[in-house]
Amino acid sequence: MQATDTATQVDTGAPDGPRAAVDVDIVIPVYNEERTLARSVLRLHRFLSQELPYSWRITIADNASSDTTPDIARALADDLEEVELVRVEQKGRGCALRAAWSRSDARVVAYMDADLSTDLRAVLPLVAPLLSGHSEIAIGSRLHHGAQVERGLKRELISRIYNRLLHGILHARFSDAQCGFKAVRADMVPDLLAAIQDQAWFFDTELLIVAQRRRLRIHEVPVDWIEDTDSSVQILPTAWADLRGIARLLRHPPGSGRRPPRPLRSLPS
Repeated sequence: MQATDTATQVDTGAPDGPRAAVDVDIVIPVYNEERTLARSVLRLHRFLSQELPYSWRITIADNASSDTTPDIARALADDLEEVELVRVEQKGRGCALRAAWSRSDARVVAYMDADLSTDLRAVLPLVAPLLSGHSEIAIGSRLHHGAQVERGLKRELISRIYNRLLHGILHARFSDAQCGFKAVRADMVPDLLAAIQDQAWFFDTELLIVAQRRRLRIHEVPVDWIEDTDSSVQILPTAWADLRGIARLLRHPPGSGRRPPRPLRSLPS
């Protein structure tokens, strides 16, 4: 294991040589996910091996877990060549994504929630527009025409109200800020991360608002999504934190200057 700084450790699962650069790095941020982690990673690994026509890596971003999640993640990294573990000592999904995306050498970085609520058939439509150079960011949307969603009425109402607030207050032009299924072209990552302050759940929204104000192209993918009824996310505290984040962006808008995109590295023929 190699320490990248005092807060982050990396276990590549491949100690005998340097890792190969890949096209897509899919990060799974986890906090105390011992019950679902192995099943989800094995399912995702199997799907990517069979269905994704690009080179890929799965990075488990362990976010200060206090159960057996780190041991399970380390075992997966040891057993599967395409799996790595990043250990982040601070809590917060944004913190985990920042650490994993910052160190990635992939052409596109992405993330999905550990419960894999989003149908995996949306992975290719998510990353293909970024690898082709069509867009800079891609997001899964449960509110886009064509999406099929199964979730409780309470979460559905909160999600729709929240996104309406974003449209009305921050003039958002994307349909679903909170779906845990997003991808970013790697050459955009440093500039975006430098402008994002939130380290928790509002990270997603702030990422998209910053990208919109930099006039980056945001591609939306309607997804099939099934709610995880065992989710540990606390709705009311998270909603309150999101409202505080909206107020902060309203008072202190992030800069809108756009950095010209660098050309993507070409795919091997």
